[in-house]
Formats: sequence, C-alpha cells, structure tokens
Amino acid sequence: MGSTASQNKQKAVVLLSGGLDSTTCLAIAQDQGYDCYGLSFDYGQRHRVELHSAEQLAAEKGLADYRVIPVDMRGIGGSALTDASIDIPEEEGIGIPVTYVPARNTVFLAYAMAWAEVLAAKAIFIGVNALDYSGYPDCRPEFISAFQAMANLATKVGVEGQTIIIETPLIQMTKAEIISTGSALGVDYSKTVSCYQANEAGRACGRCDSCRLRRKGFMEAGIDDPTLYSGS
Repeated sequence: MGSTASQNKQKAVVLLSGGLDSTTCLAIAQDQGYDCYGLSFDYGQRHRVELHSAEQLAAEKGLADYRVIPVDMRGIGGSALTDASIDIPEEEGIGIPVTYVPARNTVFLAYAMAWAEVLAAKAIFIGVNALDYSGYPDCRPEFISAFQAMANLATKVGVEGQTIIIETPLIQMTKAEIISTGSALGVDYSKTVSCYQANEAGRACGRCDSCRLRRKGFMEAGIDDPTLYSGS
C-alpha cells in the first residue's frame, strides 16, 4: 500500500469483507490509533463483488498493507454463498440459515492470527455481531472467547506470555448502533456491499437477509440508506 506503518503505533490486522460491519470495524480500529493491515478472502463467494469494495476501501484508507487470500470453500460447499445450486433465501426463516458458511470465521481468524504473529501485531479486528445478525454460530461471544483461548495456546507469542487480542467492537451493537457509530467516524456506506446476491455493479437485491438487516438498521438509525439497489 501507499503508506508506511509508524514505528510508534501498534499494529492490527483487520478482516475486511467490503461490507457494512467490517468497514465500520476498520474505522474504529483506525480511530483507536492502530496501523491497520487489511485482510480479505476470495473464498468462492457468489457475491465476489464485495472484494472490489474492500480493495477500494483499503486504498482510500491508506492501510499499511492489504492482502487478498484465496481460500476456495466451494470445494466444501454446504452454503448458499458457495454453492450456486442452493438458492439465497429471500424470506425470514427459522434456525441457522443456508447462507451460513461452515467454519468460515474459524478459517479467516486462523489466517489473521498467523499474519498478526508475523507482523508482531497486537490485535485482530473482526466485525462479528451477536444482535442484529443472521444467527450464525461463529458470530457469538462464546466462539470469540474460545478462539482467543486457542490463539493464546497456538502461537509462539502466546506461549511466550504475550497476547494477540481479538477485538470485536460491534459484537453487542444493534445494526442501527453500528451505522450510527460508523457515520460519526466518517464511513461512506454507499461504497460498501452487504448483499448476498449483489450484481457485478454492486447493486443490492433488497430482498436477502443481509439486505433486510441493513435496510432496517438505516431506518432505525434515522440515517438515509445510500445503498444502490438493482432496479432503482
């Protein structure tokens, strides 16, 4: 990237999807004074256009470094996001939805943990949320606590008595609170992509679970929704 990390700042790896939550998470990490290293994944997601948003964001925010890691989770399947034969649900359902990608956050955090150790970074920021979310098991505080314990055991720095802290600043926020927080930090949400079936231009369907939660969040926050919807 175009900037050089300041020697008197602590480093943080920030998981970036190009969506609303991860973009807010980056804004919070930068506001806290971290030199941020962005990490995205090309995991075979059907809404791959989100990576374009993440790459643009990384360039605009002057990250110390930004990387896209290929992890083809289509080879495992089991999710509407990685298997084109499974339809994206457009109505609210019961239980964990088919848009859940098995072990995705575990895989992503493992890569982030490895890069954080190489960088001597002090923190990993991930935009998981346990309130206004789709019911994914790997977005819960219990999961983060378990991964934190594992990270302390699995890394050289952990064994030597240091800690890579997994930061989840959004985990107890509503979507409206997330949007209000990001707006106060200057986040331009028109440049983010949350839709599970966004088209190549990044226009959202307005019908999937992610779109419904996003639209509800802007409405409850009292902020105009800048999302570009297909057909509008």
